[in-house]
Amino acid sequence: MRDAKVYNFKRALPRMSWHPHNLYNLWRRSFGALEKVTNRTEYQETLNWRRWTAKSLLRAYHGDYINEKIFRRWYLPENLPDVRPPEATSLESTVELNKWALRNNAAGMAARRAEEEKEKGLAPVGSLMFSEVERRIDVVIFRACFSHSVYDARRMVIHGNVLLNGKKHTNPNTRLAPGDMVSVDPKAIRFLQPRPEAKEDLEKETSADAEASAKPEAASEESDAVDVKSKDRKNKPKAWSVTDLKSGSNLTPFHLPPYASPFIFIPAYLEASFATCSVVYLRHPTARPGYSEIPTPWDADGEVVRLTWEWYSKRRMRIRSKSQLARMPENRQ
Repeated sequence: MRDAKVYNFKRALPRMSWHPHNLYNLWRRSFGALEKVTNRTEYQETLNWRRWTAKSLLRAYHGDYINEKIFRRWYLPENLPDVRPPEATSLESTVELNKWALRNNAAGMAARRAEEEKEKGLAPVGSLMFSEVERRIDVVIFRACFSHSVYDARRMVIHGNVLLNGKKHTNPNTRLAPGDMVSVDPKAIRFLQPRPEAKEDLEKETSADAEASAKPEAASEESDAVDVKSKDRKNKPKAWSVTDLKSGSNLTPFHLPPYASPFIFIPAYLEASFATCSVVYLRHPTARPGYSEIPTPWDADGEVVRLTWEWYSKRRMRIRSKSQLARMPENRQ
């Protein structure tokens, strides 16, 4: 890991990881002692300080390994998209036009539709500022639950354990296009490997079987009571063992790390297959009224996201010369 103090309890910044320390920091920010600092209502600091604090909280989770200058130049969108349907944007003008044309029924229907749109509310588009980060191949591998953390996913890509559309790919900065398929080598996925203690148990069982086969059988010395006990044991269902999993069936080991269940989910814009250890990037993430497809530990339309966008809207880097365009991370679009 590039930063040994990435799970520092004092800073308590949530990261893209299944680590128990990260879960503890997330709990502290959401329900623990730091909740008052995150979701405060009364401020004594300046507005600029609040924006910077919100930016640091969001950037710690969304691409903390990306340089801030590179993030502002290549990953920050020019503006937030309008995800409302075209009908919703023209409802008010339709109502006025129908009233002018004396179409009262049509005007009433349009007015009711406008009220329904207002009740649903606006889509939380603030989180879409990180849509370009979600397109990265290492983030897609982490979202598909093939790695313990985004740092582990970067290691997989750099070490050549990932295929992009059937070809070996070693650039973790690549942004995927809709329809791209990413395949991961099962030997590189840690929770699909047998545990070390399971290997030791297998060696002990094989050595015990060898010793038992070397000893001669003494069937004449066994009593009737022992025979009854052996019959009862045969009638009982046989418990699973490591040798049965190894020799009898071709089951794949599946050992999730402790406290990983809160992070086991797959976004709607991905289609993962654990049978083939592959994931298909279906489309770019979007937002709907009351729902955002980009996973984030903060409210998708909350104050932290809004203050972060206000910070970046005044510090956006949009000047791109030819030399800078040559250094742009791979974008398959």
